[in-house]
Amino acid sequence: MEEFRQWVEEYSDQLFQWARYKTGRTEIAEDLVQDTFLAAAGGLDRFEGKSSPKTWLFSILNNKIVDYYRKQARNILSLDSEKVSRGFELSEQMFDQDGGWQDVDHFRFWQDEAQLLDDANFLKAMQYCMEHLPDQWRLILTAKYLLEKPGKEICQEMNISPSNYWQILHRTKLLMKKCLEENWFEKQ
Repeated sequence: MEEFRQWVEEYSDQLFQWARYKTGRTEIAEDLVQDTFLAAAGGLDRFEGKSSPKTWLFSILNNKIVDYYRKQARNILSLDSEKVSRGFELSEQMFDQDGGWQDVDHFRFWQDEAQLLDDANFLKAMQYCMEHLPDQWRLILTAKYLLEKPGKEICQEMNISPSNYWQILHRTKLLMKKCLEENWFEKQ
């Protein structure tokens, strides 16, 4: 049992950072790490040492993250209409009558995405924007880009058609772009 306590001390922060990265939410990440250690403690007798404890714990955590998103997908029966309306309004503001972009002033910031991901303020703004997406939109965005799931699998889990999936994904990306421009780029 002492060895398990050492694992908790040694790997808690790394597991938390990974869970927070994958979910974008501190509370959820804390719960997932706690669930991971509970599952590991319950299955300690099955740990054969064929992998490192860290690998084993991350494997458990990744399964907990997938379970979390599956549960979220099942729980969403309808979209939050206020958030959806706001999303449509913002996406409509982005285009002129001919379908072209309204404002290209911020384009220069999108030139080097790798540099943006190293900026703590940008990541904070991105988390803020993700938290303000409709639940279903956030789940689809997370499944596609953070969990790297194929579209077909996301459609099955979310019980939506491929055309609906692509439409939501497109609108989500537009809304994220607009939100980041308003909450980060304009403050630079």
